[in-house]
Amino acid sequence: MQLMMGTEVGLYAPPRTQLLKWIGNKQKFAREIANYFPSDFERFVEPFLGSGAIMATVAPDHGVGSDAFAPLIQIWTALSEQPRQLVQWYANRYNLIEQVGKEEAYAQVLRSYNENPNGADLLFLSRTCYGGVVRFRKRDGFMSTPCGAHAPITPKAFRARVEEWGDRMRNVQFIHRDYREAFADAREGDFIYCDPPYSHSQTILYGAQTFRLAELLQCIEEARSRGARVALSIDGNKKSGSVMCALDIPEGLFAREIFVNCGRSMLRRFQLEGSTLETELVADRLLLTY
Repeated sequence: MQLMMGTEVGLYAPPRTQLLKWIGNKQKFAREIANYFPSDFERFVEPFLGSGAIMATVAPDHGVGSDAFAPLIQIWTALSEQPRQLVQWYANRYNLIEQVGKEEAYAQVLRSYNENPNGADLLFLSRTCYGGVVRFRKRDGFMSTPCGAHAPITPKAFRARVEEWGDRMRNVQFIHRDYREAFADAREGDFIYCDPPYSHSQTILYGAQTFRLAELLQCIEEARSRGARVALSIDGNKKSGSVMCALDIPEGLFAREIFVNCGRSMLRRFQLEGSTLETELVADRLLLTY
């Protein structure tokens, strides 16, 4: 496998703003990552859509974004089909801040979400919680992230973001499905970008409990055999707590390997209550089948 270091060159440019605050958001590194993508694909596929930063950076002519987390896909579907409703979702919950204060508004929306998980509440929570760390308790599945110290953006500012992101995502179909279903649909001419949960450190985050790297690698091999090209972002030279993560990547599955420095670990900062984390660096491995 050819080893390369990342460089920020090429044609892709990320959105000026973030639609969602989301742990593991690749927006700061989207230009560098996307410029290793092929330019001649017919369909751009993301089976771990998350914050949508890479999809919005590519802004494909034909895209399919999917995720196993239903409330998240409700947000993306609203962006595509009912952007005014998406703005209203946020405005309705933001207005609670003026009535009862930020902490109580957050607590009310959090209770509403935990009683009935939905995209409207998740949207506000993602923009208001600590660092975009959308995490869930193992014992009951409740979202447990505290309110962040920052001031949430105004509905007017959020509306401007919806307009920018809606334009970039206008040719994307959003689907609620497991990543294995997305890979089963892969065909020649597809380019698939995968940004799954970090396999060692993100077991408290949405969907990570059911993620198995070996199963994903098998899906990649099968998609490659059908003519699809795949890029995988995964833990690189990364320290998770006191453990250095080693990944068992089958020989010959990927043709190239690039390391992308993603800076400090926001999840570890959350776990260690805001420490500076000088030693907690994340280096993504970008693995390419082409």
